[in-house]
Amino acid sequence: MAGEIEIKEIYENGMKILEDLTNNAHELQEQMLEEILRRNAGTEYLSRFFPSGQADKLNFKTNVPIVTYEDTKPYIDRIANGETSSILFADPIIQFIRSSGTSGGQQKLIPITAESFEKGKYHLFLVDIVTKKCFSGSDEGKSLSLYFSKPEIETPSGIVASPYLTFYSKTDIFQSNLAKFCTSPVETILCLDNKQSMFCQLLTGLLQRDEVVQLSSIFASVLARATKFLEDYWRELCCNIRTGYLSDWIIDPGCKNAMSLILTGPNPELADLIQQICEDKSWEGVIKKLWPKIKYISSICTGSMSQYISLLEFYGGGIPLVSPSYVSSEACFGINLQPLSKPFDVSYTFLPNTAYFEFLPVNKDGGGKAQETRTMDKPVDLANVKLGQYYEVVVTTLAGLYRYRVGDVLKVTGFYNKSPQFQFVERQNVVLSIDTEKTTEEDLSKAITNAKLILEPFGIMLTAYSSYPDTSSIPGRYVLFWELKMKGSNDLPKLDAKIMEECCCIVEESFGFTYKALRKGGAISALELKVVKHGSFDELMDFYISKGASITQYKPPCCLKSEDAIKILNSAMVGKFFSPKTMFLSALSEG
Repeated sequence: MAGEIEIKEIYENGMKILEDLTNNAHELQEQMLEEILRRNAGTEYLSRFFPSGQADKLNFKTNVPIVTYEDTKPYIDRIANGETSSILFADPIIQFIRSSGTSGGQQKLIPITAESFEKGKYHLFLVDIVTKKCFSGSDEGKSLSLYFSKPEIETPSGIVASPYLTFYSKTDIFQSNLAKFCTSPVETILCLDNKQSMFCQLLTGLLQRDEVVQLSSIFASVLARATKFLEDYWRELCCNIRTGYLSDWIIDPGCKNAMSLILTGPNPELADLIQQICEDKSWEGVIKKLWPKIKYISSICTGSMSQYISLLEFYGGGIPLVSPSYVSSEACFGINLQPLSKPFDVSYTFLPNTAYFEFLPVNKDGGGKAQETRTMDKPVDLANVKLGQYYEVVVTTLAGLYRYRVGDVLKVTGFYNKSPQFQFVERQNVVLSIDTEKTTEEDLSKAITNAKLILEPFGIMLTAYSSYPDTSSIPGRYVLFWELKMKGSNDLPKLDAKIMEECCCIVEESFGFTYKALRKGGAISALELKVVKHGSFDELMDFYISKGASITQYKPPCCLKSEDAIKILNSAMVGKFFSPKTMFLSALSEG
């Protein structure tokens, strides 16, 4: 009951709460750091940096080093193996959050406490308030929220570790309050078989199509996966609706019980309508057709997820794409206060009460390219960031992360009251490297965005991509994998060699000076573009899920580091093309 009253108060006063937070951002940040140090200065980790016992802001910034996960991992491992969590933070640990590991290359265990969970919950409610304020009537229906679970693992100490959404889906606050606004029964979300879970969640969404006002997932990759699943299974979904019987291969007890309360009898009229929509040769706008009252699609579309924007815009048929918040396993950072912003223009307003933030200035070369990116100078507080400057975010939390480099590069785009607004730029990591050339996620994304424009007049869509540096021969080269489809169907486009070679050339032209110089001098070979068959990147996702990644948290790797992953895409190749050296050098000389 107390939880329901608290939620009601947040929803009634949400905008006032946001005004208070952002107007007092500087003071709240100071209070946040003071509270973290008051509680945790006596821990084994922090106490060594305060030999005089004076744990204040000056000594914190002077003595406590800026670290990465690898620096904190030994302490987290000790807690996982049975030592008390007080070696790192004072509050009791309730469990570990397990990151996906698909973007950074390793899974992380991030401690969570009751208070850090409360801050995350608070953040979610504010996101919901801001978004619904922009879409009238969105609080009068249900959300088709595609959430999935992974098995919990138990560390040697007995502490459970799971992806955040698996943990969150089991909490009372979700099951007693938020679940009632979702079309998916909790049992289908908690089903550990992703295929059965997806089928049942889409089935319940179709059965309640007239109530759906929102389609959502944490990351856009899940929605891309769902549309592919719908393309493959719409006939079977229609059969279930037409007959009133659930497919025999749905054997999960929770799913069966939940579906028996929703799939209560035959509905041939609805099945005929869905069949008519899905039999259309073009699936452009299919989401709007299947769920006619839908007002917006909510999913993180920034960073590595931006590759799915064109796909979701195609299937959405004009439905606004809302990238609602900036969060990670480590902390909640900010909210998109302008949900109607175009996905590429989204900025996040930082909330000062979730963690203590610092920002490492990042030097970007004059062309805005990131291959020369490096951190410089000392970190600045939230109160001292400058408009137009790039920063790498550093976070300190109540749950044991101190001056922790998250790895994201952000650009200050404005201010809301006294709280800065940031645009996500890239992960602060090199995804491709040969010789002295270093290409980052942002470089690669911009290059591919430029190149795929060549395909649009031919009705060809790029639905997913990845890459790797091939150093098996000398000189090495960069290799791209592209999955393509026609806008009107799932048919593989006819691959015109000249057009595909031009795409290769545009990618190379978009890279920085170092790449061009090495390419011209013969130190890097011509870029290779491999086109793979439809569904290949679903197989890649399945591979990472089989290795422990969560479908909900899955981030498609911009650069493949696993030989097995490269083999999966190589085996699906239907065509390969190289940048013609004469074309590239001609373009270079003209530039």
